Amino acid sequence: MLSSQILQNTIDGLKNITRREFSVLEREGKVTSSTEADMLNTQVDAAADFVRSAAESQLVQGYQYFKVFDNGIAEYVVLIKGEDEETYRIGKIAAFQIQGLIVAYKERFDRDNFIKNLLLDNLLLVDIYGRAKKLRIENTVRRVVYVIEARGDEDTGTVEIVRNIFPAKTRDFVTVVDQDHIILVKELKNTDAIDDIEAHAKAICDTLATEAMSPVRVAIGTCINDLKFVSRSYKEAKMALEVGKIFDVTNLVTNYETLGIGRLIYQLPMSLCRMFVNEVLNGITIDSFDEETLVTVDKFFDNNLNVSETSRQLYIHRNTLVYRLDKLQKLTGLDLRNFDDAIIFKITMMVSKYMRHKENQLF
Repeated sequence: MLSSQILQNTIDGLKNITRREFSVLEREGKVTSSTEADMLNTQVDAAADFVRSAAESQLVQGYQYFKVFDNGIAEYVVLIKGEDEETYRIGKIAAFQIQGLIVAYKERFDRDNFIKNLLLDNLLLVDIYGRAKKLRIENTVRRVVYVIEARGDEDTGTVEIVRNIFPAKTRDFVTVVDQDHIILVKELKNTDAIDDIEAHAKAICDTLATEAMSPVRVAIGTCINDLKFVSRSYKEAKMALEVGKIFDVTNLVTNYETLGIGRLIYQLPMSLCRMFVNEVLNGITIDSFDEETLVTVDKFFDNNLNVSETSRQLYIHRNTLVYRLDKLQKLTGLDLRNFDDAIIFKITMMVSKYMRHKENQLF
């Protein structure tokens, strides 16, 4: 079944070209789309009788009716206002147009179903290549998987917006795996570098933020050269999305290839994380530190352990910053002005963020 929005867009376009009024009805007679506002969602009993008849077209009370078939079954009825021969020809063209849409969307559904099963690792290797050939999808092409987390309303049409960003509909695949995540399997040029790949992700963020007014995060898997590796790139992108939400909250685009130490921490067991934090902090936790201390430490790390620059950006006296660092040293035994101690505390903060994230998932 085509969505009412697609049907409405189609008949609006036809009206702009022909200056005729169109309506599309479901087989039971309900008007699902119309260029006449007073026709929407009304019930046309004559249409249901027409569907049951053997005729493919019919003239009833100033409207011409045309059947639209799906596998030999009348799925829709097109109504066009007018009784002349020209109106009849236009009505036949409209029915033919919608018939073509049904075929195109069924083919896209088959492709969509194939891509979903490919992402979820539900296909045997022989099935991957066999179905790809049948659906005219090239196998050995450079591709990458993007996972798009967009928590918008269903009516915002985020999937269609993403599809319109990348108009190469036979080469790029956009599908949905759950309520909050859209997957883009994008074909790449051989010349596309990491900057180009991330530029596509930023374009998605900017477009959805503008058109769908939806908060967006995009994660990127590694590039692959064979369809059988699509699921691997998808899993990497999913991991990148989670790691980004833990360790890099402000960055809306996360690339699996640049996760750094976050990738290692994400794969640590919780028991080992607790042991490490307890060993470094002598029984206390990161949550024990006040907000002022944590902000100071973050800024100190951002400025590469530069005391003067950090105090300037925090609008505090240099001695005040030194006092805060000394206070932290008394609590933890770590002097953040020392590179080795700074690394240990930085990792401790990251491990603590990971632990908090995992604990929040349990509730």
